Amino acid sequence: MTNTSSSAQGPAQAVGQDADPGDRRRWIALAIVMTASFMDLVDVTIVNVALPTITRDEGATPSHIQWITAGYALAFAAGLITGGRLGDIYGRRKLFLIGITGFTIASALCGFAVNPDMLVASRILQGATASLMVPQVLSIVHATFPAHERGKVFGLFGAIVGLGAVTGPLLGALLTQWNLFGLQWRPIFLINLPVGIAALILGRKFISESKAPKALKLDLVGVVLVVTALLMVIYPLTRGHELDWPLWGHLMMAGALPVFALLVAYERYKARKDGSPLIELPLFKVKSFAAGIAVQLTFGLVMGIFFLVWTLYMQEGLGWSVLKAGLTGIPFSIAVSTAAGISVQKLVPRFGRMVLQFGALTMGAGILLYVWQAGHYGTDITPWLMALPLIVMGIGMGLIVAPLTDAVLSEVPREHAGSASGLINTTMQVGNALGLGLVSVVFFGQLSSAGGPQEPGAESPVVRELIGLEFADAFQHALKFVAVILVGIFLVMFALPRRSKQHVEGGDASATEDASPADEEPALVH
Repeated sequence: MTNTSSSAQGPAQAVGQDADPGDRRRWIALAIVMTASFMDLVDVTIVNVALPTITRDEGATPSHIQWITAGYALAFAAGLITGGRLGDIYGRRKLFLIGITGFTIASALCGFAVNPDMLVASRILQGATASLMVPQVLSIVHATFPAHERGKVFGLFGAIVGLGAVTGPLLGALLTQWNLFGLQWRPIFLINLPVGIAALILGRKFISESKAPKALKLDLVGVVLVVTALLMVIYPLTRGHELDWPLWGHLMMAGALPVFALLVAYERYKARKDGSPLIELPLFKVKSFAAGIAVQLTFGLVMGIFFLVWTLYMQEGLGWSVLKAGLTGIPFSIAVSTAAGISVQKLVPRFGRMVLQFGALTMGAGILLYVWQAGHYGTDITPWLMALPLIVMGIGMGLIVAPLTDAVLSEVPREHAGSASGLINTTMQVGNALGLGLVSVVFFGQLSSAGGPQEPGAESPVVRELIGLEFADAFQHALKFVAVILVGIFLVMFALPRRSKQHVEGGDASATEDASPADEEPALVH
């Protein structure tokens, strides 16, 4: 297997050696791809805070709410590896420009959607085009910058990830609250238009073309099988609550199992045929990698559930404004960014796997504290009271997300690091989509019809109190489910290596020519 595919959102070593350190244009190219990456990161987080407003204004159902977010995650996950391989074959610059063009058009369609169905379809298109754009970013960096400069560049990417985590919810809250030109929630998507157009124009001028000398072939059949199997699980989950869990939903979810089995059989055939399967099955024989994939999947599931139910709890349950809800999340974002930096630089080199396990327990403790607060204070809870559990949760999440990729890849043979990294990033998105699908079970299933979307101030104080308490109960139920998953994550982490080889050997992965776990970190938190 040749490790030149950017399906991993990773490097192309042979091309990177041609980087010209004297070309100042490369810094403009970096600004362009970082802006596009930031736009994508913000777009993932900007939507959640506006969902209650979209629900009220457009009459969206709970399944619409789930698919507005899950549709993006599923399409993005399905196209990541293929998007990277297309860039290797046809050129990273070309695919980046195609991706950002499509992303900009899809953003316009989201902004001008006339009904929830059109918005869902446009979000799926947005995720698919992002999967063409995002995998090229790190490959373009590797092709543009010499090895000794990449550490500094990836440091900038880390800062962008942290900034995106803070900026997305707050920007979404502000744009929705301001109701610019009477457009209500639509500017959260329309803001991408000038940014996308500028990136397209400047990218054509300043980004150099690069390809992989030995690119892996496409596996479109594998993509179709993965998407089919996931849809057979996620679609019944999102529709089941509204339709009173019909028989066809259970049969469809059961039918996903043979489709997954067919996928495994086909991937083995594809590996024998041309060595370019979508999923490298032998990687799962590495215990730490298999465990790490399980952690990524379940951690993505946790994130998918929490962020959606949290938003609905604050706005629909407590009746808070979109801006108040957005500002409430700032301590969480700051805690994640701070803990992530400390964990990678100070804690993991010294304590290894225990840092990740402590992160899972800390995040679980924050979740349980939040459960207690929601039950104890009811509708009288305030953003200041929420700050403590959010900070504890943010610290726990930060201790996990930054060093996890390094730990998972530690025992993977270097020649397979690219494919392994691609699977890690894809699995996180799949978990996110599955978590959003499960919201029907763990949250909406706990609400009566009275817990639907309400115009702020339209209900009496008594009704408002009852709705708030009902949402608080549903929120607590969802968080207890999340806490159980985090305990499972803690236990699975025992299969990860005590320390990564990078830290045992004292190497600096970010400065090497080859693919390395450190090179993948900026793309992990999506």
